[in-house]
Amino acid sequence: MVAFPEARRPGGHVALVLAVAVCYFAAGRLGLLCKLTVGGAVVTPIWPPTGVAVAALLILGVRYWPGVTIGACLIVQSLDASLVYSLGYMAGNTLAPVVAVVLLRRAGFRTDLRGVRDGLALVFFGAMGAMLISSTLGVALLAATGGMPAHSFWTVWLAWWVGDAMGVLLVTPLLLLFHHAKGLRPTPRRWEAGALAVAAACVVPVAVYSPLSLLFLVYPLIIWGALRFELVGSMLCALGTSVLAAVAATEGAGAFGKLSRVEVMVKLQGFNGTMALTALLLSAVITEQRHTRRSVERACEELVEVLEHLTAGEAPPPRPAPEDPDPLFRTDRRDPL
Repeated sequence: MVAFPEARRPGGHVALVLAVAVCYFAAGRLGLLCKLTVGGAVVTPIWPPTGVAVAALLILGVRYWPGVTIGACLIVQSLDASLVYSLGYMAGNTLAPVVAVVLLRRAGFRTDLRGVRDGLALVFFGAMGAMLISSTLGVALLAATGGMPAHSFWTVWLAWWVGDAMGVLLVTPLLLLFHHAKGLRPTPRRWEAGALAVAAACVVPVAVYSPLSLLFLVYPLIIWGALRFELVGSMLCALGTSVLAAVAATEGAGAFGKLSRVEVMVKLQGFNGTMALTALLLSAVITEQRHTRRSVERACEELVEVLEHLTAGEAPPPRPAPEDPDPLFRTDRRDPL
């Protein structure tokens, strides 16, 4: 791989597979800290391993899928599940990220998320579409093995599907952003970033734990983060808020008090989903507009330079080749699949 030359060395592939497995398992243990019982089954409002798996396979390549399988195996073994369910769980949670990556690459997805098209592809192909596989297979096996009542199938399925999709929407963009962070310059607005962090630390707990249901107060923070810091600002606010909201929902506190478990799950998933979509798509729109403006400015500068040379009776300078925004998806080399 271009970004990971150590994979060509002896043992490099195995080391990266094990690294993916460890990250997947660690994300799963974190996700299990906030769980709810819905319809007789235990579900998580946010399942971070799906986001870790999709990001890892996008960055490294689909051939590192065994790391996802190993991580899923470690998680399901820690839950003491039956053999049939364990095998189905591993298959579904491996196949879903692989299908997500294949669909995203066929759609021309760019890992820097610099356009609205990339955000929409991640939402519909990576999150909502591919995660149907893991949720459907997992819940079907859970019902077949007696792990839940059959009449709760659709309730548990919806909670499972949204939890997996939220993992992709909240975790994958941040991991992809950190992957591209080498080429990013530190923001000159450190004081504003600090002010945003302080505002989030003050507003989010009040919005989540207030019995008046003030969850809407977090949206100005997300808009502020997107306008001033693009993806990193909005998604960090969204992820932090989602985690705190999941904790409050698990405890039945604040905006989630005096509700049944099904009502808590519906309210939490609706809030997390709209917040993640707002943060991701708004950041993508702003990033695309800024890239377009920079492209227009560079074109104007090149035009002025060409006119200056023509006025002086000189030949215009040769134009440099356009930069490849994402070397992982170049069309002039073999697909890392």
